[in-house]
Amino acid sequence: MKTSIRSLALAVACLAAGAANAAPQCSGEAVSRAKKLLTFHFGEDDRIRISPDVKELPPIRNPANKKQQFKVLEVWGSIYKGQYRMRLIYYVSGNDCTLMGQEILEYADL
Repeated sequence: MKTSIRSLALAVACLAAGAANAAPQCSGEAVSRAKKLLTFHFGEDDRIRISPDVKELPPIRNPANKKQQFKVLEVWGSIYKGQYRMRLIYYVSGNDCTLMGQEILEYADL
């Protein structure tokens, strides 16, 4: 009995860890858009690097329809010594990710 309970607890822990490490929906699209965003602001540069890690932030409400929410994904990138935080805002419908907005902020201590 103790062995089966331990096995069940271990299985649940493994599933929870796997779910925690799963990439958020639209993350591939966000990484691709982040590279395009940095390129748009700074031009073509082989030193542009985009982190594959995507963090999902709390959603925001659609200002035009308070019943809808937008997904906010945070991606980090760099060019040479500059680091940039980018937040990409998506409307998700099923498997479709529609980019609704984007912001870029240089990470600097002035």
